[in-house]
Amino acid sequence: MAPDSLPVMQPHSLDVFRTVARHGSITAAARELRYTQSAVSRQIAALEADLGVVLFDRLPRGVALTEPGRCLLPHAEAVLERLDTVHRELDALRGLGAGRLRVGAFPTAMAALVPRALAAFRAAHRQVALSLVEGRTPVLLERLLAGDADLAVVTAPPDQPLDAGRFDLRHLLDERLLVAVPRDHRLARRRTVRLAELGDDSFVTGSTGADDPLMRAAMPPGFRPRIDIVAADWTGKLGCVAAGLGVALVPALAVRAAPADLALLRLHPDDAPVRRVYAATVAGRHRSPAVDRLLDGLATQARAG
Repeated sequence: MAPDSLPVMQPHSLDVFRTVARHGSITAAARELRYTQSAVSRQIAALEADLGVVLFDRLPRGVALTEPGRCLLPHAEAVLERLDTVHRELDALRGLGAGRLRVGAFPTAMAALVPRALAAFRAAHRQVALSLVEGRTPVLLERLLAGDADLAVVTAPPDQPLDAGRFDLRHLLDERLLVAVPRDHRLARRRTVRLAELGDDSFVTGSTGADDPLMRAAMPPGFRPRIDIVAADWTGKLGCVAAGLGVALVPALAVRAAPADLALLRLHPDDAPVRRVYAATVAGRHRSPAVDRLLDGLATQARAG
């Protein structure tokens, strides 16, 4: 038989066949399925016509499987069991009783925002497997496009907007920058400071010069910071500041991780750039219920501050 002429067996017809085979009676099967006897008989006749075989011998009292019927029964049961499993698993995914959620976040979002949202998600949906990876925004966006992450919390400085054509972006918050100085710094008692007042200080940054995204975002025209220390993580940066080795620009999201032995000053409004923080997913790609639930959780945490 050519592939394009193979009979199409509908799951509904297989279920009727299985029920009749189990009872050995069209009347009993109709009662269980809540159909009329004639409707069950039509379903069996249509299946026999599609397959080109007789599935039941009609007896004075009930029916009995023929040899083709005995051949079909275990396969019908296997197909229906697999379909039941598929429905159960899909129901679990829709109800967040299963599945996985892969999240990425830029470093300072890992200080509080993302962990708090994930903790609330896990408390409500313990059956969903969670993973979290830290990275810079360009790397996280590449992970999204490659299918290695389902959602990423990313940031964009004013001069580098994200590609809204490739990503669905949910705005979470606008993050301001602060200045961390040692407790005994000459400006430590000030509430606000201009970057120009820090021209004689050494800056602790994540990379040198204009390659550092925070410095690039905050640097006014003509300001050239002196950079003596480059530290990759916030523990090292803030530790150097607390020890009196320099000053550092600190995103507001990282404030919770700041040690007590340094002072945090606000930048003057004219020197205070804003980084926009987004939850990003790939545009046009299906979002699971777990992703949608975490998006709402991130928005809730962002509003709570």
